Amino acid sequence: MYADNRRASFDYEILEKFQVGIVLEGHEVKSIRLGRINVAGSYAKIIGNELWLVGATISPYQPQNTASNYDPQRTRKLLVKKSELRYLIGKLQEKGLTLVPLSVYNKNSLIKLELGLGKSKKKSDKREKIKTRETERKIERTLKQY
Repeated sequence: MYADNRRASFDYEILEKFQVGIVLEGHEVKSIRLGRINVAGSYAKIIGNELWLVGATISPYQPQNTASNYDPQRTRKLLVKKSELRYLIGKLQEKGLTLVPLSVYNKNSLIKLELGLGKSKKKSDKREKIKTRETERKIERTLKQY
C-alpha cells in the first residue's frame, strides 16, 4: 500500500468500494512507488462522462530534474468500466453522496486506487466517535495499571 486516507473513514460513512486505475506519467509512477503521494483532501468527480481525480498530490520523483511545467496537483483521469461509470453517475445524482479516495496500492505491478462511495457524517456523529474512543483509552489505561 502506497497511501491511505484515514481521514475519509472519519468524515464519511463508506457505503461501497470500487477499484479503479489511474492515468499517470512515468516519473509519477516512480514517485508513487517511493510513497510520495497524498490523497487526503482529494475526491473523484465526473466530468463529461469520464471519472477524474481532483486534489491528489504526487511529489516529483527527482525535484531538481523535473519539468518546469509539472503540476503535482493536476487533475488525473481514472480508468473504470463503462457499466461501473453509469452506476456511479446514477449514484452521484443522489443527494449527499461523494466519491472519496481511500487508498493507493499495487496490484499485479499496476497502481490502483480504491474509491469509496460515501455519505458525509454529521458533526454529532464525529463527536460521538471521539468520545467512545477516549473512553476506551481510559478503560485500557486503568486495566494496564492493575
